[in-house]
Amino acid sequence: MMSKGKNKIKENSNALKNYIYMLKFIGKHTPYMLFGYLFFDVLANLPWTLSNVVLLKYIIDVATEGTGYERILYVLIIFVLFVVVTNLCVTTFYEFSLPKQREKLYFSIYKTIYKKAAKMDYEAYDNPEYYNDLVLAMTSMNERAYGVLTNTQDIITNIVGVLTIGAVIISIDPVCLVFIFLCVVIMTPIGRLIAKVNVDRTEAMTPLDRKNLYFSRVFYLQDYAKELRLSGAGKMVEKRYNQNILDRITTISPYLRRQWQLYFCQESLPMTLLIYLGITLFMGYKAIVTKEVGMGDFAATFNGAASISNSVFAITSWFAISFRENGLYVEKFKRFMNAKEKIINGTDKTVYEKPVTIKFENVSFKYPGTEKYILKNIDLEISPYKKIALVGYNGAGKTTLTNLLLRLYDVTDGRITIDGKDIRDWDIKTYHENFAAVFQDFSLFGATLGENVSMNDAPEDEKVRVALGKATFNKELPDGTDSILLREFDDNGVSLSGGEAQKIAIARTFYKDCPFAILDEPSANLDPVAEYSLNHSMAKAADDKTVIFISHRLSTTVMADEIYMLENGEIIEKGSHEELMALDGKYAYMFRLQAEKYSNHQNKG
Repeated sequence: MMSKGKNKIKENSNALKNYIYMLKFIGKHTPYMLFGYLFFDVLANLPWTLSNVVLLKYIIDVATEGTGYERILYVLIIFVLFVVVTNLCVTTFYEFSLPKQREKLYFSIYKTIYKKAAKMDYEAYDNPEYYNDLVLAMTSMNERAYGVLTNTQDIITNIVGVLTIGAVIISIDPVCLVFIFLCVVIMTPIGRLIAKVNVDRTEAMTPLDRKNLYFSRVFYLQDYAKELRLSGAGKMVEKRYNQNILDRITTISPYLRRQWQLYFCQESLPMTLLIYLGITLFMGYKAIVTKEVGMGDFAATFNGAASISNSVFAITSWFAISFRENGLYVEKFKRFMNAKEKIINGTDKTVYEKPVTIKFENVSFKYPGTEKYILKNIDLEISPYKKIALVGYNGAGKTTLTNLLLRLYDVTDGRITIDGKDIRDWDIKTYHENFAAVFQDFSLFGATLGENVSMNDAPEDEKVRVALGKATFNKELPDGTDSILLREFDDNGVSLSGGEAQKIAIARTFYKDCPFAILDEPSANLDPVAEYSLNHSMAKAADDKTVIFISHRLSTTVMADEIYMLENGEIIEKGSHEELMALDGKYAYMFRLQAEKYSNHQNKG
């Protein structure tokens, strides 16, 4: 029991720390929003809180006296003026200032997340916990930040109401606080049980919610549209979707039953017995029988006690639920923001104008948290202006090797040098200026063609055209290099084929003035004829660069100065195409096998 109690205290303490963390974040980026939210809601509710107790008591007392009715009019005028002024202030904040402040807060949250994600090592994306925290931060932190603010606002408003009304009730008859205290004592633990049941329900429903999100993606993303229309997959998915709905109903039912029981016990029994019945009988006796209090005191006490009980009910049930839930989300946001980079930035800021020698010296690598080496004892030297091909079966370590050269990861053993200097000595941002790279999973952006080639918002038009020409991109677009690609920001955006998109990605390597280019499957989306044309064009256009390319199509490797055959993370063969064919090893076997398949395909055609 002591252990459970300590865990509960720790959970509440952590949730409170998380709330304070998020409130500080909001206060730093949108201080007016924080102040307005916490102040204006109290201001908006105060008149109505007082009217149900103080104003009501005053009106009844004056009416009971039977004289001086004009005093009621004066008080009502003052009250109305107060309400009008507070409404003016509150409405101005909520309807005019708050929408802008909210956008500013959301902008600050996303900008903070973007900056943090951009600083993190590439290997962080291999960590499921980090990636989940990133996705969670991107998809829900604006809502959760707003939830923390709203939750805090409601708690403060209710506490102010309880203290204000409590002071009035004490001045009338302190004994009434005994009824209220007993009501709070009974309602609080029940409220905690309600919060626990709600959290348990959320946790139980999470796997089913995840399935629902999957079904949503299947039915609305274009990726699945063809299969759903051209096969029986739609019925298959619909059957599983229907089953998931049934599972959701089955899973949620016992929690709903338990919550209903607890809500009834919390709201009906203490409120009915102690407030509506207990205080009514007690104050009614004093007002009617003993004449110790007036009817105004009776009405004020009854309304005030009911208001306090409702506030306690809200704090111990609804607020307790969202308090813990929001706190857990903020905890994940904090963990994401506090994640540390492992790749240490160097100080060297050399940017080469011409290629220099690259060396891998006894390089081995294994991914963090694993024992299997992806690369083992790699030794190779790449001379300036050479065209190097890395070949091998899937999983041989080709892409990993180039990722190490780009310092997306750091080597586990050994070192990589450029011009004799360890690449770990470089400032990472400066180091990347020496490279242009095209990956298998390249991306186009919702921007102009020129911006997609230059990868900045100030492309040089002639330079863009030259780069596109070197990449053999010859499609005529309506606005030339100013044509918008994709349709996220423009309904008239241009959609391209896979091959056309890949040529744009390749054009980036020719646009960027740098000595080294890395091409990972640069012609994967092209037919053999287009591939042949592009490869020859690239070889000619890249005379001023050292080029490292990875390809599964070995016809691409024929033009390479040196070919490295990798298997199980080791270099098993190296040499020119002619040398490796003469060696008659695994490279020659793969090359002949591909050539035979292509020849058979042509003959069938």
